Amino acid sequence: MATHTEKVTATKRSELGSRANKRLRDKGLLPGVIYGHKEAVVPIKMDRKQLVTQLGSGAHLFELSLEGKTENCLVKDVQYDALGREVIHVDFARVDLNERVKLTVPLQLKGEPKGEKEGAVLQQVLNELDIECLVTDIPNLIVQDVSHMEKDTVMHVSDLKLPAGVKVLQDPEQVVCQVREVKEMVIEPAAAEAGAAEPEVIGKKKEEEGEDAAAPAGAAQSAEKK
Repeated sequence: MATHTEKVTATKRSELGSRANKRLRDKGLLPGVIYGHKEAVVPIKMDRKQLVTQLGSGAHLFELSLEGKTENCLVKDVQYDALGREVIHVDFARVDLNERVKLTVPLQLKGEPKGEKEGAVLQQVLNELDIECLVTDIPNLIVQDVSHMEKDTVMHVSDLKLPAGVKVLQDPEQVVCQVREVKEMVIEPAAAEAGAAEPEVIGKKKEEEGEDAAAPAGAAQSAEKK
């Protein structure tokens, strides 16, 4: 199912820079920019709570109202803080609803594979898909049923069932997921544990250390004689 077009209201911002952006976030606003289609780059600010909620739902396409003008925009970049938790900046790109775009969407696996009843485990290798489609056909995510997968089977990109009008850009032979049996690793006992450890001879060790220490000194004396 194609993504729902979210609506957001923004206003222009005149103060730029990290300090100004922090002040906006402290007030519950989120800084961003809108660009594209050979028009000017416009710094904007929006209600932070609303936009974060919309982004969390997987929204990609927005109808952005800016000072009486409405534009269709695609989320191009979302910046997070150093911990990767808080959204601190969003980039929007102007789009035409009839144009094709490239973007990345989440891949979600659905169902319990038949192979799990035989002791195998589902391993997801690919979590996101790079796709190309019309702006109006952008899916929030792509869901793939894996309930038919048996033990020792592999699903490739070419096996995916995609929404109408959506093209995957990854290699068709790339592995999406697999159902494999997890074998327990047998750890062989170390050789040292097999037999009793040889007791350390303290005096002998010290003598050897003394010889090692004396060797460089003897070499130095020999060098001086030369």
